[in-house]
Amino acid sequence: MTVLEHITSIVLAAGKGTRMKSELPKVATVLSGKPLLSHVLDNLEQAGIQNKIVVIGYKKEVVQNIASSFSQVEFAEQTEQLGTGHAVLCAESKLDASTVLVACGDAPLITGDSFRKLIDLHKKSGSEATILTAILENPFGYGRIVRSKEDGSVLKIVEEKDATPEEKQVQEINTGTYVFNARLLFEALHSVGNDNSQKEYYLTDVIKALRNKNLKVSALPLENPLESHGINSPDDLLRAEEMLKNRMVGV
Repeated sequence: MTVLEHITSIVLAAGKGTRMKSELPKVATVLSGKPLLSHVLDNLEQAGIQNKIVVIGYKKEVVQNIASSFSQVEFAEQTEQLGTGHAVLCAESKLDASTVLVACGDAPLITGDSFRKLIDLHKKSGSEATILTAILENPFGYGRIVRSKEDGSVLKIVEEKDATPEEKQVQEINTGTYVFNARLLFEALHSVGNDNSQKEYYLTDVIKALRNKNLKVSALPLENPLESHGINSPDDLLRAEEMLKNRMVGV
């Protein structure tokens, strides 16, 4: 495994996870004997990413305790839940890298190999942002990836509620995992603002801002779309347990 010195990962781990019906932060939920966040940090290390910034918020001490068993981890605090883009902004002062991988602390099934392939495509394609995607049989509810018919680059991410009937037919969805040029990421986050119904800052707005400048955005579909499975409910946790068991026995 090659260590990737020029890349820092920002792991989003500030949320409460109300639907888990637990007082624990969502990323502290135990899956196959260890917290969700530990799975994510393990997989990032397997990809060769040593420098990690964990964005903490709800019951931050619990999350810090989990992450502190890993080396080269820093913490950034998100005191208000103002969206994924805001969470990344909270980590800006801690960052000293030219490339950033943004990962979700509640997506424990994305493997180190998948993270590595995402980084490789980002470098080879000369993109300013590269999105990890999944092809789903039923993409309902997810943001769709709209690609150029000419060269396959990403034109935009369209949320379900904003999608046209044609865009709703697209089966490629956003997993919420990205690699960015760090300078352009923060430039865009400072410029996009939160002028939306939720008054939140969204990472998907960064993609729009980059495309508005005619900068290249790429996307990599997961070879195994099941890796995109995030944990939002007890049912999701049970499904993830099954998936990990099947992975262990090579099903």
